Amino acid sequence: MPTHGKRYSEAAKGYDSLTPYPAPQAVELVKTFAKAKFDETVEAVFKLGIDARKADQLVRGTISLPHGTGKEVRVVVFAPADKVSEAEAAGADLAGGAELVAEFQAGRDLDFDVAIASPDMMAEVGKLGRVLGPRGLMPNPKSGTVTPDVAKAVSEFKAGRIEYRNDRYGNVHVPIGKASFAADQLYDNLSALAAEIVRVKPAGAKGRYVRHLSISSTMGPGVKVDTGKIEDMIARAG
Repeated sequence: MPTHGKRYSEAAKGYDSLTPYPAPQAVELVKTFAKAKFDETVEAVFKLGIDARKADQLVRGTISLPHGTGKEVRVVVFAPADKVSEAEAAGADLAGGAELVAEFQAGRDLDFDVAIASPDMMAEVGKLGRVLGPRGLMPNPKSGTVTPDVAKAVSEFKAGRIEYRNDRYGNVHVPIGKASFAADQLYDNLSALAAEIVRVKPAGAKGRYVRHLSISSTMGPGVKVDTGKIEDMIARAG
């Protein structure tokens, strides 16, 4: 049975873990619980009413949060020589073609957060399926990471565009900022994310779609959010 530290246990006494709170109040609670010596990441977890075993019910895409995530994103680009310089100029941390693919095949560390590829490089990048796939780093057109305009993609991800996808249990985990963000900024980001998750509801999903939503900081307890008021968040996102 997992055990928690004193700080976590003390925080857990300050609220009812079984009660869903209005989103603004949930955000305030999470900020109160973030007492670590580093700037904790705040994450939202949506439990969706989808069958993750069915390809037509997968939830996946990208979103640019209104206030970003506060995280420095490391981007690698797989592209032909004529686009490598464009990618580097846009801020790519690493860019290259077949030779870069070979380096990762040989065991180079996957020290990046996002992989972007031009369509004409996917035959080469496909060789890294067993390396990138398990870590969720494989470029994919649905997530905007396979594109002929690699420079634009680099700029967007560097500016805070993030990818989301459901896991095999139908959960979607997404960072919505840092504990140092103002409460309104976190609420804005959560609202934008909620609107996006609802927008991409699969046609095949039956019954209640957003079943549960919780937010937490890296070291703090999870706080349930009242999904009955999700329309308020969607309205806030515009």
